[in-house]
Amino acid sequence: DLARAVDALFAPEAAETRALIVMHNGRIVAERYGAGVHENTRLVSWSMAKSITGVMIGMLVSDGRLRLDETAPVPAWQRPGDPRGEITLRQLLQMRSGLRHAEAIDPVYESDEVRMLFLDGRDDMARYAEDQPLEAEPGRQFEYSTASSVILADLAARVLSPAPDPESRRRAVAEYLRTRLFEPAKMKSMLPEFDRAGTLVGGSLIHGTARDWARFGDFLRTKGSVGGAQIIPRQWIDFM
Repeated sequence: DLARAVDALFAPEAAETRALIVMHNGRIVAERYGAGVHENTRLVSWSMAKSITGVMIGMLVSDGRLRLDETAPVPAWQRPGDPRGEITLRQLLQMRSGLRHAEAIDPVYESDEVRMLFLDGRDDMARYAEDQPLEAEPGRQFEYSTASSVILADLAARVLSPAPDPESRRRAVAEYLRTRLFEPAKMKSMLPEFDRAGTLVGGSLIHGTARDWARFGDFLRTKGSVGGAQIIPRQWIDFM
């Protein structure tokens, strides 16, 4: 039954499938690749990156570097009278910030995540996301937002980097992800992408092999445990 289900995903008339891995109790039980793809091919995350960013923020909260229910430390929001200063880290994680955002709209070039990633916001994605005004009271309304994950990635760079220049920001976040998540979880192929301002593109652009993405899925299944070692509090995975 499993083999037939896999065949159907790679049939000529099916939508494009580049890679498929099925795991059971931490072991690969089915694996197949499309044309031009193999076990060492890095595949773009798209929104799986949001879960990597969520784990990174959880580690920083566990480290005491960020606080879940305090206002998000975005400098542009700290001016007296700015209502965005009420937005908490929890609300950003839950995509309830209230910031103006329109995701996956038509025409595509007016969609905020497309503008942020590829058009007028591409050089400094966090600034694009953080410059948006409120359209709802923080905490009141859910709106799916790739921009929220970029703001979270910016906050990670602000607390991890010893200097504000792009290279210091990039190096600090990449090293934190490598030593705290990728190496312990044996996700050795992972390649995070950064914008020109040194901000991790934390909502959509992290690259890794299908096997490493499967390892990340198993990391979440085991509530942040790798080989019996708990590398992030189990409660954080439940919260995510």
